[in-house]
Amino acid sequence: MNWRPQMERALALAALGAGTTSPNPMVGALVLDQDGQLVGEGYHCRAGEPHAEVMALAQAAGRARGGTLVVTLEPCCHQGRTPPCCDAVLAAGVARVVVAMADPDPRVAGGGIARLRAAGLEVVVGVAELEAARLNQAFVHRVRSGRPWGLLKWAMSLDGRTALPNDESQWISGPLARQWVHRLRGRCDAVIVGGGTLRADDPLLTSRGARTPEPLRVVLSCSLDLPVAAQIFQSEGVAATLVAHGPEASRAAQERLDRLGIERLQLPQCTPLGLLEGLAGRGCNQVLWECGPTLAAAAVRQGCVQQVAAVIAPTLLGGEPARTPLGRLDLTRISEAPRLISQGWHPLGPDLLWLHALGPASDP
Repeated sequence: MNWRPQMERALALAALGAGTTSPNPMVGALVLDQDGQLVGEGYHCRAGEPHAEVMALAQAAGRARGGTLVVTLEPCCHQGRTPPCCDAVLAAGVARVVVAMADPDPRVAGGGIARLRAAGLEVVVGVAELEAARLNQAFVHRVRSGRPWGLLKWAMSLDGRTALPNDESQWISGPLARQWVHRLRGRCDAVIVGGGTLRADDPLLTSRGARTPEPLRVVLSCSLDLPVAAQIFQSEGVAATLVAHGPEASRAAQERLDRLGIERLQLPQCTPLGLLEGLAGRGCNQVLWECGPTLAAAAVRQGCVQQVAAVIAPTLLGGEPARTPLGRLDLTRISEAPRLISQGWHPLGPDLLWLHALGPASDP
């Protein structure tokens, strides 16, 4: 039987959890009775709440017996914040489970599929597998690499400038592009800037209500030379803020943030890689780099960027000293330059959004 139409519906359900399920993946599920009629569906809304399979089976109730469960990710077989989904599947009495992809989490890694088959269920694996892997590319990347998927975003003029020589940069892009950025933040677990961006732009770094709760706002600053009057320090009730720094930050600067009630994370080294390892430990699957050229270049050099989103505005800024999106990558040969794989472009009013994957490591 062709299970793709049902799996496509399950994937659409899974996508409803974008931005709220971390550290868990996005998962959707539906249940068909013995006659192939849809009798239940669900998706994982947020970590700690019921998984997609449990929601769909609960909706189907007794009609699931002898039927089929279609799910975008292998049912879990371990006890986490919620009981193993395999228990609910077996208790429901379904005869068949159709799975898009195996779970890369080493606590599962085929164990759920094996358990269902050992119990006598028919298990079909690999339906719309590529689409499922793309949907959860951030989760897969974190599980395999130990750090979140990094998305680097910038807005620039047609001649590649992000600011004038006097650092004036608001607004290069138009209202539709800025609305898109708010939605993008809503799909990420954390938004990262450096101290320079905080001092120059004083950004709020929220999704403007596109997501509840708002993503974590992160400032990476080695020196902690930060303005205490910055918006993000004065709006803790709007979104949580984390300031990451290295051991070189002065005690006085650390105490100044402590008095403001701002959470700090001291890293062994004040680097993008060290930050992402710390954010992975907090359950972040995907982060958004909205930083200046120096920090952006460091993130690229250290393998902390898997995707680039460039908003190109139909304007010219000119000027040799004007800012560009990236600082030095310390390349000595053209052959060493990171290779971008185009993922398409989209108009945002007068602006153009161009998406790229950064090298083969971004292929799920």
